[in-house]
Amino acid sequence: MTPPDAAASRDPAGVAASDLVLARVVREESGRLVGALARWSGSLDVAEEAVAGAVEAALVHWRERGIPPRPGAWLMQAARHDALDRLRRERTYRDKLAAIASEPVRAPGEGDADERLPLLFGCCHPALAPDAQLALTLRAVCGLTTAQIARATLSTVPAVAQRIVRAKRKIGSSGIPLSIPDDADRAPRLDLVLTVVSVMYGEAHLIAGAGADADRDLADDALWLASVVAEALPDDAEAHGLVALLCFHRARESARSADGDLVLLSDQDRSRWDAALLERGRRALDRAALRRHPGRWQLHAAIAACHADAPTATDTDWLQILTLYDMLGRFDPSPIVRLNRAVALAEVDGPAAALADVDALAGTLGDYHLWHAVRGHLLRGLGHDADAVAADLRALELTANEAERRLLAARIAPR
Repeated sequence: MTPPDAAASRDPAGVAASDLVLARVVREESGRLVGALARWSGSLDVAEEAVAGAVEAALVHWRERGIPPRPGAWLMQAARHDALDRLRRERTYRDKLAAIASEPVRAPGEGDADERLPLLFGCCHPALAPDAQLALTLRAVCGLTTAQIARATLSTVPAVAQRIVRAKRKIGSSGIPLSIPDDADRAPRLDLVLTVVSVMYGEAHLIAGAGADADRDLADDALWLASVVAEALPDDAEAHGLVALLCFHRARESARSADGDLVLLSDQDRSRWDAALLERGRRALDRAALRRHPGRWQLHAAIAACHADAPTATDTDWLQILTLYDMLGRFDPSPIVRLNRAVALAEVDGPAAALADVDALAGTLGDYHLWHAVRGHLLRGLGHDADAVAADLRALELTANEAERRLLAARIAPR
């Protein structure tokens, strides 16, 4: 165990060393802990509360007595004791308590199966409303806060909190199993599972109050989780499509920011893109194509591949990208896809045609900062500078990320 004086030492920001270790362990292990305890206790609610209680205990214990040799196992043991205490207090679990009190729960990393995968599918059960599925999975499996989930899903904090509560109650009252479904029941849930992993990756970027640097741990965890799903379902084309998409995005990571500021795709130094990740993405996309079962994640990945294959921004095959967006619209007619299509359309047919498509999305994306930013870009291309500044100002109001705010401020500033 780390000596207490070492655990209590502070970094330059005044944070205890044990607190930094605890933050890392919680980020890496919370999904596994919740998954293992939920399957063991039969209650997702108890599992989440027990893990939260264990983290609170660790915050005090590790500062006073030092960091344990196996922090994940320590948290699991503490969470198990907390869960038992909670179950003892609930009469409905008295019979179950005797059966599970002596049953061992493996610490994270022990055993062959990763507990996050059955938890992932359990939270995406069709008995739950789609928005509740997404919110609960991001909370229980990925460990995102309610505020992070609200931002990632373009929703409000109270609405997300209600969805999570309702989903937990539904799982408890309906006896929804936290397990990987059989082939016949897997298809309806897989797309949402992949959506959740994609949102998890997206949440690693453009964090409120931060610069352009991504949360690399969260981004890597999302790519790893996508790979776990793909390897568990080797014949599913869409699972491999998502792996390809995340590889293409992750490959550009080192070039998308400079000193905390955003570098737009068109301005990135492509020599800094990760060639190994690009090649991995191409292999995953080829593996998906061999299944001859197209879907939205493969098409998203194919669009990313077009950008990856262009030696320079001016070499980008925008007509091919626009064609892929037209195909994607049949699988995913969401407003975000239509907004991205408009960007490609502007490159092919000019800003006027694209602006009409963007304006048609005002009712659904009027509170989304990137809708205003895209609109400002198109208006500026048409010479409507005053309207462009107004659009950029509204985008500035709607984003909390400092890198985006600096980028928009630079566009607004007089030249």
